Order: sequence, then C-alpha cells, then structure tokens
Amino acid sequence: MMSEPRSALRDALSGALSLVFPTWCAGCDAPDADLCAACRALLTPRVRARSIGGLDVRSGLDFDGVAARVLRAAKEEGRTSLLRALAPALDASVRDALARVPGDAVTLVPVPTSATAMRRRGYRVVELLASRAQLPTHRLLCVEGLAADQRGLGRVERARNVAGRMRARGAAGRAVLLIDDVVTTGATLHEAARALEEGGATVRGAATVASTALHRSSQRTHRL
Repeated sequence: MMSEPRSALRDALSGALSLVFPTWCAGCDAPDADLCAACRALLTPRVRARSIGGLDVRSGLDFDGVAARVLRAAKEEGRTSLLRALAPALDASVRDALARVPGDAVTLVPVPTSATAMRRRGYRVVELLASRAQLPTHRLLCVEGLAADQRGLGRVERARNVAGRMRARGAAGRAVLLIDDVVTTGATLHEAARALEEGGATVRGAATVASTALHRSSQRTHRL
C-alpha cells in the first residue's frame, strides 16, 4: 500500500501538472480527465449493419454526440490516448462482420491514409485504432495522387474525390475485410473495395468504429 507521504506527493504533483497541462473530457468538457466515466459508458459498442451499394458494413457506434466528439478529438486534436476507448467499437464491429463470413482466412485491410492527412496528423488513425484493439492488419492499399479533404463534401463530391485513386498491392487471392474509423456516404470504402477487387482480392465487407446517421432506417442493431 502506498504510504500517506507518497500519496500526498503524488496528488500534489498531479495537481501541479493539471495547472500547467490542463486536461478535459473529450466527450463533455468536464475537467481533469481525458474521458469521464459517464462518457466512457456511452462508447459501449452496439453494432449496426448497413448496406451501401451491396457492401456490408458493420459499425460499433453512431457517429454523433460523445462518439463523434471523441473521434474528432483523437483525429484532429492529436489526442491519440482516446483511441484506446474507441478500440472496443472497432473490435466489436470486426468480430460481428467475421461471424458472417465463410470459413476461409480473412485479412484485415485498413483504408489508407492520404499523404495530406498523414502530414497534418503525423499518424495513421485507422492503423493506430487497430493496434489499440489488438487487431492484426495488412497494408495492401495505397493512395495515388492528391485528393481534397473529404470533410464538408457531399455524396457526389466525395465519390468524385476518391474515384480511381487507390491501388492494391499483394492482394491477389486474399479474402479481405476493410476497416475504417467512420463511414459516411461509403465513397471511400467503395473505392477501397474496387481497388482490392481489381487487385485480385475478394472483399467480404467492412467494419468501422462508427457510422453516420445517413440511411439509419436501413440499419440493423446487434446487441453484443
């Protein structure tokens, strides 16, 4: 058991650090925690199925409220420690997707990070999420050329923005499951699936941390 003097010293140091480097909950802005208990509970996965142009997509969370705020903080504010709290949602969606796949071995393929996003963030969000979820991935896709940021683009613009920009390497003969952080219109997943299939792979579906509210009426919920 920690002695009282040591405990007091730890508390004093923690208090001093919070003054220099204040922290706040990414979900609700409560002070002194990266993620409070109440917001963490709201990240409990409830897998939803969504069909986008024939591609079966499983997502662990709805991309709104706390889930959306935490994902944005992890991606755009560099708060990578939050990815550990989001990892169970990716793991749940992957397990749900694989449970519906025939018995052959399936390779998990992350949607690639564009060069622009890599320069802005300094890390690959999807691969880091998979690592936190202890999911082995294979980098079989790459992005060629420059594409605009998908944020703020509509359905048609998103599709045009990524069309024909991905290439697959070493994919021939593999059964694959795509993984990504968020599915919005599905344009990026469709482009990834196209590239993999042209590279000789069989795409079994996709799994994401979260899904936007688009076409929610076509979603089905699976309790874990």
